[in-house]
Amino acid sequence: MKKTRKILLVYVILLVLVVVTMMNLWSYRQQKQPLSPRDYPEISQEGVLRVVTEYNPTGYFVDGDTILGFQYELCQAIARVSGLEVQMQLEMTLDKSFDLLNRQAVDVIARNIPITTEIKEHYLFTEPIILNRQVLVQRTAKANHGIQPIRNQLHLGKKTLYLPKNSPALLRLRNLEHEIGDTIYVHEDELYSDEQLIIQVAKGDIDFAVCNQQNAEQLLNQYPEIDIQTDISFTQLESWVMRSDSPFLRDSLNCWLERLKADGTYKKIYNQYYNKK
Repeated sequence: MKKTRKILLVYVILLVLVVVTMMNLWSYRQQKQPLSPRDYPEISQEGVLRVVTEYNPTGYFVDGDTILGFQYELCQAIARVSGLEVQMQLEMTLDKSFDLLNRQAVDVIARNIPITTEIKEHYLFTEPIILNRQVLVQRTAKANHGIQPIRNQLHLGKKTLYLPKNSPALLRLRNLEHEIGDTIYVHEDELYSDEQLIIQVAKGDIDFAVCNQQNAEQLLNQYPEIDIQTDISFTQLESWVMRSDSPFLRDSLNCWLERLKADGTYKKIYNQYYNKK
């Protein structure tokens, strides 16, 4: 009798082990299965375009009871011409925005991203949306104990420059090191975006940041302590980004953007945020 119970116990234990192993294998296979393509046909069928942008004046922000932002208003215009519902997520870091895109949590990164060869190897860009450049954000002499701002890129040697994690400016800084023949120390911040780094410079927490000119100009009136007159890069074309398996979405977005430029909607939105003179 005892022998029979022992045999049954062994069988039960073996059965449990087999079931657990099968469940683990199934879970592993599910995790490893590639995501099915999500291009314009799938988006159109659902009727929802998922977009990620950042919380700042050029992305998305709340003023009282009104939602504003260049990217937000451009996305709303896209919604009107496309007939799609545009759902927006907010993410401050570019690195996490790409992670959302790769996981298909979003379909488009609606941020001013420079069109570079490195990014084009893995992702698709829309037609250029804006012209921009990378600038050195530093304090004015008045806000920095009389120390004059750097105007010559040769003087960036041995300086520590802060930029957001995976910022497109990183490649430019590495090339600049070779041009000036000196080391530039780069700190890629995993938590802060352009706007937050600019604020840190203004408050004296850090001395230098590299950010795009459009974002920096939005904060000049609010933070008169900053100086953004020293260019780091030449003028660059910047666009929205999609996964490489979304060519029909790319073509559709280009078509919608062209319509917005043709009817004056794009120019109106652009002037509201970038040409206030």
